[in-house]
Amino acid sequence: MKIDYSTSALLIVDLQNDFCPGGALAIQDGDAIAEPLNRLSSIFAAKGGRVIATQDWHPASHASFASSHGKAPGEIIDLPEVKGQFLWPDHCIEGTLGADFHKKLNLNPVNLIIRKGFRKELDSYSAFFENDRLTSTGLDAYLKGLNIKTLVIGGLATDYCVYYSAVDAINLGYTVILPLDTVKGVNLPPGSVEKALNELEKLGAKLIESGEIDG
Repeated sequence: MKIDYSTSALLIVDLQNDFCPGGALAIQDGDAIAEPLNRLSSIFAAKGGRVIATQDWHPASHASFASSHGKAPGEIIDLPEVKGQFLWPDHCIEGTLGADFHKKLNLNPVNLIIRKGFRKELDSYSAFFENDRLTSTGLDAYLKGLNIKTLVIGGLATDYCVYYSAVDAINLGYTVILPLDTVKGVNLPPGSVEKALNELEKLGAKLIESGEIDG
């Protein structure tokens, strides 16, 4: 697959310690995507493309944490600005080791880091909007200012932050390429990874393997 790198960007979503083996919200083999993502980021950097990474960055007692409400992870509650908030274990607390990018990820080619979910009462799955679907992270304006038209998206997790980022990117007018070897999912509830990929393909995302991208 040929890419015009001058109008393309690689978006690396939440490849952080807490989402990798040993972390508070570990995804099986989550760190395995670092190698193909590093390969892609090196290509983008060498050919004039942009590389952006997102970082979950929650304050302690964040509204998305089950512990903040005396409830168990997996329960769903309504928040003032978001209905149907899925409750998670405490994770990616700002300034902690769990919030750091995984050591296998090469950050040298990264041009921009977007931190999200730092508002105590508001979670954020998408790289573009907080979960109220109104509060922008500023990423769209950044990309539009650079005349970026195509986004290659990888990271964690397929069925949450990657999915919502890709849906928003498509709705905002970007061509979305999703290399399947650069994503891993939580699969909560069971079947959510397959459902997310099917929906993205229906919306027009191109599901490929990273090796198919012309280097």
